Amino acid sequence: MIRILTEPKNSIMKQYKKLFEIDNATLTFEQSALEAIAEKAIKRKTGARGLRSIMEEALLDIMYELPELEGYEIIITDNVIKNGEKPIYINNSKTA
Repeated sequence: MIRILTEPKNSIMKQYKKLFEIDNATLTFEQSALEAIAEKAIKRKTGARGLRSIMEEALLDIMYELPELEGYEIIITDNVIKNGEKPIYINNSKTA
């Protein structure tokens, strides 16, 4: 499941990273977050098709905030996936 999330040319993870790049933000997934997404899909018995909905659930609120997150790195942890917690935000923008 993790390989399906990460390896194909147009993987779900790469698609979301690209969406964030459009708004000059960097999206990073910890390995534990990828494992949590895969576990959730297995528990729901949705297989690979369920991966997108799990990602959407975790990233929907963050994507609404995206225009204000220019220059930030958003780190998705397993707690974001499992418990709906906020991701880690790191401001990488250079202010003059």
